Amino acid sequence: MERLNKGLNVIRELSQETSWPASVIPMSAESDGSHGFWPEGFSSGAVSADIKYSNRNDLMLLSADAPCIAAALFTTNLCCAAPVMLSQDHLVRSASSIRALVCNSGNANAATGEQGMRDARSMAEAAARVLGIKPEEVLVASTGVIGQLLPMEKVLDGIATLPSSLQRESVLDTARAIMTTDTFPKFFTIEVRLSKGSIRLSGLGKGSGMICPNMATMLAFLATDAAIAPSLLQKALLQANRNSFNAITVDGDTSTNDMVAILASGAGHEIAADSMDYTLFCEALEALMTFLAKLIVIDGEGATKLVEVRVAGAADDRDAELAARSIAQSSLVKTAIHGEDANWGRVVAAAGRSGAHFNQDELELCFNDLVVLKPGFIADFSEEAAAEIMAKRSYTITLRLGSGPGSARVWTCDLSKEYVDINGSYRS
Repeated sequence: MERLNKGLNVIRELSQETSWPASVIPMSAESDGSHGFWPEGFSSGAVSADIKYSNRNDLMLLSADAPCIAAALFTTNLCCAAPVMLSQDHLVRSASSIRALVCNSGNANAATGEQGMRDARSMAEAAARVLGIKPEEVLVASTGVIGQLLPMEKVLDGIATLPSSLQRESVLDTARAIMTTDTFPKFFTIEVRLSKGSIRLSGLGKGSGMICPNMATMLAFLATDAAIAPSLLQKALLQANRNSFNAITVDGDTSTNDMVAILASGAGHEIAADSMDYTLFCEALEALMTFLAKLIVIDGEGATKLVEVRVAGAADDRDAELAARSIAQSSLVKTAIHGEDANWGRVVAAAGRSGAHFNQDELELCFNDLVVLKPGFIADFSEEAAAEIMAKRSYTITLRLGSGPGSARVWTCDLSKEYVDINGSYRS
């Protein structure tokens, strides 16, 4: 309960610190009892199937009252899990009629061969059976240990009881059911004001380790009551993902099970292409996904700090992204962040090996507003002032490569001894 309360406080604090778009009304992390967490027509629930952990929810269901437009993005890891492959197939076949998403934690169903595919199909079939829909209208996701077969008897028994847990009002049990090494559930809902009314965007996510920007690198499930064409929804998701889930790193490892999916019921206002409403929708979706992405970095395994790495003045955005990711993923930079050591040489070295093109004599580095390094490698700064900034829970590292138009940002965390402890005993 202490960890849960701490996590809810983190969500509240981050919401207050976030500069939401003008069209967005952030809702309470918990249900207010009148509007519920999910948009109209959606509900979710969770049960304990005893897949890996005893006495905790490890199986969840997101259900829609009517067929939904769906869009999703998946891991780029070639060793992708069976549920990833199955969900990709179902989206090709039923992108305009998805009705549900079922997910388990404790077991990734990855590197499990043909049996893994049969088990993923069985999960979809079981969920379809209890909801009275078609198996291809169900998306499937899994997270947990790689290389182990699912205990299907437990999973199927759990799915059979999921409908009785469904509710629109609360998402807490659902969000906790997909946690692995996460220390708190991650979820939020917002209202978006459009030209002729409002829509709701809600989402939950999980992730703590095996997080690296190369597609989702975690699980995230979102829902909206907007009426939007499949191609527009996929385009909006791709764009939002690029600047949110694809711009975070904890440890440089891309998971086998990454998935971010969004369902649109169409019960609310219609969003047309090339309209102001579409622009507002895209801004809101990116804001919500960025919020959830930051929660994942804050909860990085053993993490104590959230750091935004900004690169500016690059020849183009691609060079900026290369440099930002190299800095954010550097173990030496991350340990310096943990030790609150303003070791600017590690930042410069990480940028230099990134593949970005720049003139090293033009580099300028700042921690928040403190200039740590001036062009020509002039490092005339107050170590005490730098240490004060680095002692904060959250701050920004900005590296200017030159005077070009390219820019990028990536969120990262520190690397602590606890990360080693957690991952050294992950299977036990």
